Amino acid sequence: MNGDLEVALEAARRGVEVIKSFQDEEVNIRYKGRNDLVTDADVATQEAVISVLKSRLPDDQILAEESGLGEGEIRQGRVWIIDPIDGTTNFAYNFPLFCVSVGLCEDGQPIVGVVIEVNLGEEFTAVKGEGAWLNGKRIRVSDINESSRALIGTGFPYNDRTLVDEYMAFFRSLMDEVQGIRRPGAATYDLCCVAAGRFQGFYEYALQAWDVAAAALIIQEAGGLVTDWNGGDNWLFGERIVAGNPAIHTFLLDKIREMIPEEHLA
Repeated sequence: MNGDLEVALEAARRGVEVIKSFQDEEVNIRYKGRNDLVTDADVATQEAVISVLKSRLPDDQILAEESGLGEGEIRQGRVWIIDPIDGTTNFAYNFPLFCVSVGLCEDGQPIVGVVIEVNLGEEFTAVKGEGAWLNGKRIRVSDINESSRALIGTGFPYNDRTLVDEYMAFFRSLMDEVQGIRRPGAATYDLCCVAAGRFQGFYEYALQAWDVAAAALIIQEAGGLVTDWNGGDNWLFGERIVAGNPAIHTFLLDKIREMIPEEHLA
């Protein structure tokens, strides 16, 4: 096994253990902003993941949701990007889907990704150039190319309402053209569902690097495409992402450009 992947799995699995230790306890919720909450489990899980990374690879840098580096600092060298609990609201309300996400970037490019869904025990992994895997089995994006048969994942930003009218108009228009739209509430899991062929595409805005770094690499290694809303490569930092198999990615990207004003594409 790739050494960095081994470390990422060890760290993510340790995070899962910590989350499970909180599941039978009353959750202590604090608010960082409107609808933006954090729990004691987030903090403890992040500390556990970081502890593993620092013990194994002390010279690497770390960017984590609840602390860490600024965006400009992660464009150089080796940087681990961590979301201790993606889907914190789901976790806080005892809704099943939430994940630990651990990704490694080198000079701003993801090279290792691990996402573990806690309750299902699904471990999605990828190393750049070596394919994508779910619990040790190779995964590929869906071969469904017709938009009318596509199941699309999305999310509704909880702390950025700047695009709400345009976003909901886009959502309404998309309903008429696809098989269905799902919103599980954890972007890392949504993206991994694209990689595993469950969703044919995904789009969202106001996502941060820790929401996408690991899972987007998993999509790419599963044969999918990941871009920003302009079709470029600023999806890691640009807070605009669209992903899918090649055909549905193109469909969604064209639809976004049609429905979203140009000034909001980046």
